Amino acid sequence: MRRFWLLAIVALVVFGCKDASETNTNTDTTISDDVNNNVEQYRSRFHFTPEANWMNDPNGLVYFDDTYHLFYQYYPHGTVWGPMHWGHAVSKDLLNWEHKPIALYPDKHGYIFSGSAVIDKQNTAGFGENAMVAVYTYHNANLEKENSILYQTQGIAYSTDKGETWTKYKNNPVLDNPGIKDFRDPKVFWNVDKLKWQMLLAAKDHIQIYESNNLKNWAKISEFRLNDNPPLGVWECPDLFKLTVEGSTEEKWVLIISHGGESSPNGGSGTRYFVGDYDGITFTTNQKVNKWIDYGTDNYAGVTYNNTPNNKRIFIGWMSNWNYATVTPTETWRSAMTLPRELKLIKNDNGYLVKSKLIDGFDNLTSKVPEAQITGTYPTKFSYSNLQHSVVAFNATINTELSLELSNKDGDTYTVGYNKNTGEFFVNRGKSGHVDFNENYKKSAYQTMQIGTKEQLSITMVLDASSVEIFINNGEYVMTTQVFPNSDFTNFEIKNPKGITINNFEFKEVKK
Repeated sequence: MRRFWLLAIVALVVFGCKDASETNTNTDTTISDDVNNNVEQYRSRFHFTPEANWMNDPNGLVYFDDTYHLFYQYYPHGTVWGPMHWGHAVSKDLLNWEHKPIALYPDKHGYIFSGSAVIDKQNTAGFGENAMVAVYTYHNANLEKENSILYQTQGIAYSTDKGETWTKYKNNPVLDNPGIKDFRDPKVFWNVDKLKWQMLLAAKDHIQIYESNNLKNWAKISEFRLNDNPPLGVWECPDLFKLTVEGSTEEKWVLIISHGGESSPNGGSGTRYFVGDYDGITFTTNQKVNKWIDYGTDNYAGVTYNNTPNNKRIFIGWMSNWNYATVTPTETWRSAMTLPRELKLIKNDNGYLVKSKLIDGFDNLTSKVPEAQITGTYPTKFSYSNLQHSVVAFNATINTELSLELSNKDGDTYTVGYNKNTGEFFVNRGKSGHVDFNENYKKSAYQTMQIGTKEQLSITMVLDASSVEIFINNGEYVMTTQVFPNSDFTNFEIKNPKGITINNFEFKEVKK
C-alpha cells in the first residue's frame, strides 16, 4: 500500500494512539456525528464503504463459521490517509455487510499496515484451536523520521471469539526488517502439501517467501524477481494460490502483485498477475507479458479470501487510485471496495488468462426492470430513473465498432466503445461530471485495453452511484472506473445500432 507522508499526519505519532497490545474490547466505531440514514450522492449502495472517514486496502480476508470477514486499512479521524488501523466488517454473502468495531489499533511498534488472516485449525500457534490469527505489517513512523530503513516489521494478533476482540502477540514483531525500506503486506496461507504456514512479503522490487510451523518463527525460503524495464514501482500486496484450468485437470499457481506509481495500463496504481508453477519453495513462470487483474484505474491492492467453501478464490480490491484517492468529491467518507469476484483460470491461444467473474449470489440482489417503466426505444435508446444503480448486460455481434453512452439531464456523459479493427476497448469519463477535482483524474479520462479482434462480445456493466464495473466475455477482461456525475445517469444509448446486432439484452435494477 502506497503511503502519503504529510507533516501533519506524521505529527500524529503512534504514542498518541491507543495501545492495543492488550485485548481490545472497545466497541467505539468512531463514526462522525453527521452520518445519518440519508444516502450521500456518491455513496455506493451495494459496494462496501466505511460508515465514515478514510479506507484503503482490503486486509485479512478470511472465511470462518459461515461468515466472511473483511478487514481494511482505516483512519477513523478523517477522510484522508492517517495512522492506519484495521477496520472490520462481516457478511454472510459478501454483499450485505455489518460494520464491526475497529479490530487493530496502532501501538508502540507502529501503525497497522496491510496483511492477511488465517484460521489456525490445529492450534499451531498455541492461541487456541480455530483461533483467527492476523498477520500484518508494523510501520514505525518514528524510525522513518529518523531516516532508518528498518521501520517496517511484521506482527501478529489473535482472536478466539470469531474476530470480535483481538490480542496482540506479546513478543511482536515476529519478523524483523532485514534491511529493506519497503518490507510489507504479508499474505499467509497453509500449504497442505508441506503442512506448514507460508508467507509472501513484498520487499521493495521483489517478493520474498517464508515458512513457519507456528506463525511465530519464520524462515526465508526463496525470492521471486523480474527484470522489469522500465521498473513498475514498489511491489505491494502479494498473493499466491492454485487454480484448476477450466475444462481440464491441469493446475497452475497464480501470483498477484500490486504496483504503485504510474505502472498500470492507464496510469497510477494497478494489479498484475503471473501464472506459473510453485513447488512449495520457488515460484516460476514462463509468462513474457504483463497481464492485469483489471485494466481500469480503480482496482488496486486486491487480495483473495483464505479458507473459503469449496476452495473458491474470491477477490476484492480497493476501488480507487493513489493518484487522486485523497481528493475524490465525497464528504464524510472516502473509498469503496470492488464487488467481490470469483477468479477463474482459462487457457487459450494467448496462454493462461485469469478472469474475474461476479460471484454467484450477486444475481439475488437484482430484479428485471419492467419495460413499462422504461421510456424510449428499448433496448438501444432508453431512459430509467434508477439507471445509476443497475446492471446492463448484452451480447453484441459487431460489424466494425460499438459505441454506447450513459448520460443525464445535466449533459454529463460516460462513453464505452470497441473497435474491431484495432482490438481496442475503451471508456471515456472526460465529460462525466466532476472531473476537475484532480489533474491526474482528468489525465486518466480516456482508458483503453487491448482485447483483440472479436466478432462477438458479451458485455456486463454494473453501475453503482460513483462506479462503473465492466466485464467483457464473462470477466476475461475487466475495467473498473470511478465516476462522479452532477446528477444520476438516467439515459442509455447505443450510438451506432445499425452497425451491430444486439442479443440477450438484460436490464436489471439492484435492490438495496
